[in-house]
Amino acid sequence: MENITNGMIVLLISFLTALFFTLFIKKILKDARISDNPIVTEHRHKTGTPTMGGLAILMGVAFMACIYFENFYVTITTLIMFAAGLVGLLDDLLGLKVKEVQKIVRNISNQPIKIGKLTLQMGEEARVATVKAKKDLENLLIGKKVELIGETPIKSEVKEREKIIAQFIIALFLVVTTTVGTIGGFDLGILAIPVIIVGIIGAINAVNLIDGMDGLAAGIMAIASLSTALYLHFNGDFNASLPFLILSGLSLGFLVFNRYPASIFMGDTGSFALGAGYATAVLLTDTVYFGVIALIIPILSVVVSLLHRSHILKLPVEPLHHTLHYKGLSEKKIVLLYWGLTLFICILALFLFQYFQI
Repeated sequence: MENITNGMIVLLISFLTALFFTLFIKKILKDARISDNPIVTEHRHKTGTPTMGGLAILMGVAFMACIYFENFYVTITTLIMFAAGLVGLLDDLLGLKVKEVQKIVRNISNQPIKIGKLTLQMGEEARVATVKAKKDLENLLIGKKVELIGETPIKSEVKEREKIIAQFIIALFLVVTTTVGTIGGFDLGILAIPVIIVGIIGAINAVNLIDGMDGLAAGIMAIASLSTALYLHFNGDFNASLPFLILSGLSLGFLVFNRYPASIFMGDTGSFALGAGYATAVLLTDTVYFGVIALIIPILSVVVSLLHRSHILKLPVEPLHHTLHYKGLSEKKIVLLYWGLTLFICILALFLFQYFQI
């Protein structure tokens, strides 16, 4: 009972900490006019919303680390989160620079038309992004099948290869601590290194990819982290549950302002930090099996995107949640669906791990 009370206190302090720092950071970002410029056509109304809100999460975890500085798990998780958050911050800063301006068109014909990889139904809008789409546009304009309805600036981004290298370096931060050797109950020794690298890179990309709708990433991270904390509590390891309780509280506090309609976005600063922090805590506490299951929705989203990029699957819009939106499902319903699936999977996993010892 004492551990439950202490856990609730940690969760509450983390929640209130995130509330305070998110309010603080949001005001600074608004005053500095550091805002998002969504490239997804359906999200153009979000233009002007402050981004890089992940700075609030970093400040929050630093504050919590000062309180629980004697907890090894919290200290290492915080350090890795800061390393990842700084990499994400650089990407966010680069994103403030406009790389190109792309045209937005609407189908004004009385039948579906194909432009690039997309098939536009009557009245549907799309961004002309690919080389093929730009070539198709000329003929479609001549044939008066589409009309130009606007333009959208495309932000600059760090190249994928450079991102992976940066994430690899973040993983090395955990490797050099030599604290992770046992994974899944097996003492892997030096063989744990590739598992750590894959785990950190995979988690960062999973959370980063899922952060495409209001409250989606923050909600999933809150559920997954709290579930993993409960799993550790049921196994009698309160100290190991602390980083997960902190991650959950920070995510919930940020979610107050990030839920639909969001008044602030976490950006890569936040998604990189949360992904790396979660993976670090999972690896340090050897909760790999449960940790992967709890984060399975973002992981599957990455798999689907990889299959799309390998031309095994064909999505009209990537990632999957944007495809669902493209197909007519509202953003709020998609977010609730993803939250609900994550919650159901976590509850089921807690039941199975607790009562069947799998």
